[in-house]
Amino acid sequence: MKDKYSAIWVSHSSIGDYLKCPRAYYLRNVYRDPKTNHKISLMAPALALGQIVHEVIESLSTLPVEERFTQRLIDRYAKSWEKVSGERGGFASAEEEEKFRIRGEEMIARVVDHPGPLTHKTIKIRQELPYFWLSEEDNIILCGKIDWLEYLEESDSVRIVDFKTGKFDEEPDSLQLPIYYLLASRCQTKPVTGISYWYLNRDPEPVAMDLPDKDDAITRILEYAKRIALARKLGRFVCKDKDGCRACRPLEAIVSGKAKLVGVNDFGQDLYVLLSA
Repeated sequence: MKDKYSAIWVSHSSIGDYLKCPRAYYLRNVYRDPKTNHKISLMAPALALGQIVHEVIESLSTLPVEERFTQRLIDRYAKSWEKVSGERGGFASAEEEEKFRIRGEEMIARVVDHPGPLTHKTIKIRQELPYFWLSEEDNIILCGKIDWLEYLEESDSVRIVDFKTGKFDEEPDSLQLPIYYLLASRCQTKPVTGISYWYLNRDPEPVAMDLPDKDDAITRILEYAKRIALARKLGRFVCKDKDGCRACRPLEAIVSGKAKLVGVNDFGQDLYVLLSA
């Protein structure tokens, strides 16, 4: 009998954690602080920037099309930025925070000048966290949250739009769009006929990508998910580097008391920033 509470849940971020470093995967996705029983999360400036820009833009999808820009988006951004201002955003100085805040303002301004898909109807997946059984036999569930599902009225279909706030392009072999494609195909009824990245720091509109091959996507994702399931069964999460790697060292700093607790995030995780050396 299927039991989602005993299943192994995997997502684009958790698979990415595992591929970077099994120890980093453990610390992000399995470990809980024995004092609070919370998982841990490390905040950094780039993450704070991405979080707020995503939050502001994605919030538009819950509004009727004609109401999305009645309130200035830059004002929403300024209000949301308060959540990550100062040490809660991992900023080492006011100057560093200002640099990142302005970067975000520029992205918001670009969206306001070229709203594109944001002026079209959207499809909302009813699940707060979309998921489906990737493999009942292996007790594995695939989950993830899609940034934007644009409704294409002419074809009665949807297009996935993923917002990017970083400086670098997603790798060609990234599992992100294949995972979102599978989730959108399984968690709502409209066919998926388009998929794109929107690099908000430079592009006035989303960049179309090829639709993934569904069977190939399932095969690739399941292969990595099975590795994670085996590691969890064996309790074996070892970094390939003797002294730790870039992925796990900052998280080890939290566990060893070399980071500062600054709050609890929206997912109920203890939020830390690294202490200055």
